[in-house]
Amino acid sequence: MTKEVIVESFEMDHTIVKAPYVRLISEDFGPKGDVISNYDIRLVQPNADAIPTAGLHTIEHLLAKLIRERLDGMIDCSPFGCRTGFHLIMWGKHTTTDIAKAIKSSLEEIATAISWEDVPGTTIESCGNYKDHSLFSAQEWAKLILKQGLSDNPYERHLV
Repeated sequence: MTKEVIVESFEMDHTIVKAPYVRLISEDFGPKGDVISNYDIRLVQPNADAIPTAGLHTIEHLLAKLIRERLDGMIDCSPFGCRTGFHLIMWGKHTTTDIAKAIKSSLEEIATAISWEDVPGTTIESCGNYKDHSLFSAQEWAKLILKQGLSDNPYERHLV
């Protein structure tokens, strides 16, 4: 017997969203009532652009630290294979506005205040592909995303 599986992000119409945005994908409940929330942190418009891997990799490492400094309950922030953004997995329920504000603040820090020494996990011992980083690319993309504005709604521009 084959179980039918539907992956929500493959069912979403990527042609009607307006990036950059934060979108709640799902809330899953554990057997003891724990809530795990999954967010779509879409930084660039799907099928129109993609963040180069070195810049995306550096943004990933920085968000792993910066989001945790701003919000409690972060489990993971992982890049999409299409390089247009990230899955953000959190314990509990958070509004897309709160998530978008934390992402915006993190991107502002990346764009203006981060030096290479601030990027965590960039050594051969601490990263699986330590040579594939670019702070310059991460900062330029952060500036571009901030210039466009981050929305807490994927279909209508509602900037935070």
